[in-house]
Amino acid sequence: MSPSDSLDALRVHLRSIPQVRAMQVDVDDERDGRLCLSAPLAPNVNDKGSAFGGSLVSLMTLAGWALATRRLAQAGLKADVYVADSQVRYLAPLHADLRAEAWLEEGDWDTFVATFRQRGRARCRIAACVRLPGGEEATVFSGRFVALAAG
Repeated sequence: MSPSDSLDALRVHLRSIPQVRAMQVDVDDERDGRLCLSAPLAPNVNDKGSAFGGSLVSLMTLAGWALATRRLAQAGLKADVYVADSQVRYLAPLHADLRAEAWLEEGDWDTFVATFRQRGRARCRIAACVRLPGGEEATVFSGRFVALAAG
């Protein structure tokens, strides 16, 4: 499976989730270990004309979930991935389309995959952010994700 094929498979899977469809989320790319998802501002706007906080955290959480899920799938493993806990900071209002970038915050993917193979469960910490058009951070996220063997 080529990287673009697996991104296409992720797009198809995400479109099966009603909230993701409502937010109009798309998979942009994956480079240098970072997965990027985007969503237009219009369906994610609040009463102030900026990005809705719930949409920001949802997009970052989804990017983290997708990154962990992809790493396991690329290793040929089927797992159910859940967010166990997260912390988010809203630093500045965003008046533009949303683009979340997620990356592994602690540890390494080889250990995560090896632990999952051995125990049928593993956890990882993933960071994400949404930036303002000028590049400054609008919102930052840190979450712990847990993968369990698919039942």
